[in-house]
Amino acid sequence: MIVADVLDGGMFTTVQDLGRVGYLRYGVPTSGAMDRAACLAANALVGNPPGAAILEITLVGPRIRFVAPATIALAGADLGARLDDRPISCWESLTVLPGQTLRFAGPADGARACLAVLGGIDVPVVLGSRSTYTRSRLGGADGRPLAQGDRLAIPGDAARVLAGRGRVPEAERPVYGSSHVLRVLRGPQDDRFTQEGLATFFSSDYTVTADGDRMGCRLQGPRIAHLSGADIVSDGSPPGAVQVSGDGQPIVLMADRGTAGGYAKIATVITVDVWRLAQAAPGDSVRFREATLAEAREALRAQREWLDRIRPTASVAPAVARGASRRRKAAAAAVAAVATALEDDSATAAPPTARGPRPRPA
Repeated sequence: MIVADVLDGGMFTTVQDLGRVGYLRYGVPTSGAMDRAACLAANALVGNPPGAAILEITLVGPRIRFVAPATIALAGADLGARLDDRPISCWESLTVLPGQTLRFAGPADGARACLAVLGGIDVPVVLGSRSTYTRSRLGGADGRPLAQGDRLAIPGDAARVLAGRGRVPEAERPVYGSSHVLRVLRGPQDDRFTQEGLATFFSSDYTVTADGDRMGCRLQGPRIAHLSGADIVSDGSPPGAVQVSGDGQPIVLMADRGTAGGYAKIATVITVDVWRLAQAAPGDSVRFREATLAEAREALRAQREWLDRIRPTASVAPAVARGASRRRKAAAAAVAAVATALEDDSATAAPPTARGPRPRPA
């Protein structure tokens, strides 16, 4: 069912979910939402399963005109969202009506917002995921960012709205700011750096450059000295790995990272902070702090508990949505599935098997 027309695709708006799992051996990146926590939160706010596809909006948002009633929620960055001429908040669900237009005034806090629509964005599943990987034109809207003339669909043939609302209390909403402290675990190749290089890494401020993308966050700052060159025999590239290239500058690997790399990795950002780094904009500052494995696990547990508290206050209204009983069960199962998805960063809910129409020109 078509729910909206794309009037303007924005700077870089793509369809994402929790990622493409099981294909690293073939050179296919995981992809998925850069801020995985925001993706999970947005879906929870509208009662979707954790693995439902969302729109990931980067810095300059799109203009989207709805052609059917829908329940939506934004999580992550505050990009100045407005419904027609009325400002709307992140971290809560709301109902939109046919003829209303969602637009964005510009970034106020953070860099990426996740837009969930009740039912999930319906595009074909490619290698187990609806996520967009633009370098290989996989998934999403024909493997590319959204553009004017695309149409957004959800599964089914009936409008879907919630009788109640999902909302994250003000006190529990993340504030990203422009200065980011990233907790890291040393390695796997910290022995490839001098003691002075390690001290520089842990004591210096670095600036997010405009050269970064979904593959990696490039930083600029004091040079980190290698012990005997930057190159290693290529090995696996986990999310959050901090490569240091030959110029001594760190690159934090993100959702679209290559499956293997040949630069020494001085440290690995803990899972929770990798997702927060997705909210860093060019010009923001980054500082690294060494953490313990126990601290990383506790941070993940705390975030899981926060996500467990996010859910809509009522189920789908049966008068306006078909299959309400099935979706109530899916929403009830979402909280348990969130825990599984968070405990293993490579885990994701099984994608729906229904293949709906791609976003397409009107």
